[in-house]
Amino acid sequence: MVKVVLLFGCFAALLAGAYVQAAIDMEIENRAVDRTVDLTSQLVKISYKITLEHKSKKPIGTYLFLVPETDRERLAFISAKDSAKKELKLTETTTPKGVTFSMTLPAGASNPVVYIETVFTKSLKPFPSSIGQSERQLVQYFGNVYFYSPYPTVTQKTTVHLSSRNVESYTQFKPSAQSDSTVTYGPYDNVAAFSHEPMTVHFENFTPFLTVTRLERTIEVSHWGNIAVEETIDIVHSGATLKGAFSRYDYQKDARSNQPSVKSYKTLLPASATGVYYRDTNGNISTSALRTLKDAVELDLRPRFPLFGGWRTHYTLGYNVPSFEYLFQNGDNFLLKMRVIDHIFDDMVIDEVVTKIILPEGANNIKLIAPYSIQRHADSLHYTYLDTFGRPVISFSKRNLVENHINDFNLKYNFSRVMMLQEPLLVVGFLYVLFVFVIVWMRLDFSIIKEKEPHQHKD
Repeated sequence: MVKVVLLFGCFAALLAGAYVQAAIDMEIENRAVDRTVDLTSQLVKISYKITLEHKSKKPIGTYLFLVPETDRERLAFISAKDSAKKELKLTETTTPKGVTFSMTLPAGASNPVVYIETVFTKSLKPFPSSIGQSERQLVQYFGNVYFYSPYPTVTQKTTVHLSSRNVESYTQFKPSAQSDSTVTYGPYDNVAAFSHEPMTVHFENFTPFLTVTRLERTIEVSHWGNIAVEETIDIVHSGATLKGAFSRYDYQKDARSNQPSVKSYKTLLPASATGVYYRDTNGNISTSALRTLKDAVELDLRPRFPLFGGWRTHYTLGYNVPSFEYLFQNGDNFLLKMRVIDHIFDDMVIDEVVTKIILPEGANNIKLIAPYSIQRHADSLHYTYLDTFGRPVISFSKRNLVENHINDFNLKYNFSRVMMLQEPLLVVGFLYVLFVFVIVWMRLDFSIIKEKEPHQHKD
């Protein structure tokens, strides 16, 4: 049975590879490729400007973008736009050469231009992996000098932006040059399809390497005018781990502005957020600072201790927003439109987010529309005060998220306004029964011995 499954898997992979090879129009070539690799943070952001050309001067209907299989797990986000900056729909297919993203180009352009943006997480490796408290944090980036494509490339150029001018080493594949915090490769002409030349850049990166290992986000909807949001966050410093003991004295004396440790970071909440609280297992953390901006509420979060490589922190953040900004009604039909995630810190990385949406008791015909692919979990019930049959809970999760995933989800459901009277009627009914019980209790006589009537004197 195992052999049959393996043979079937190999056959499916070969079939997919043959399909993609057949789908590649060998007359298409990358006329010019301008690639920019941004290494100024813990993320690797690569953007492409690709000018296409068909050798037979035919219109190009479909273009294939290839990501090596070794980079697929680290790929958090990808988007493609045409020359008018209109979003192009991507279709993903796994092949032996890597993961292929197919896009349909608009008709009419003889030499269409495609803009592609990719974001990779955990692609910068600290080297050395452990450093002392006063040492610099160095990282390595491993990539490809060439633009990895199923089509031949006429000319291409790559620009690598670093977070520091302190470069230990980089692959010197001619022509290449370094200027301040920028490394340039190319131009390279007449590059064959699927070309690969290893590229390594070893440089100083002192930006915060923070990773949210798990984010539990709970959204509780009330039709009485309020939506409560609570987030339970686990964060780890994913940079070079601290070697040796921590000295508070040396830390206070260190005047460097580019320390690899993290003292604080800024979280952005909705502009209408009120009742913000920030606490951990020990209670409220009073070192945070709240500032109201024009379009957001900025919360400066300062953990109880600075975060060095390998150190972790856990806290709970909550706030309230008015429901009229996010909940829309048409009769008994309701639409909840809120963000999947908030901005936790700049260039954030989230390993996993679990979102729970608690709807009012009596909501039905629930339909979730996500802005991207998610994993939907089984619905459940949540009980609070005055609940009878429970409030429906919609749960979903997603892994490997970045700032580009800050988008709104749409949740449609039906809810009868009569159900809003349930809780007040329960309170009124309870008080009515209580008063009746007290009245009856006071009128009953539970004494064992009957009281004697007072003696009447005769005149």
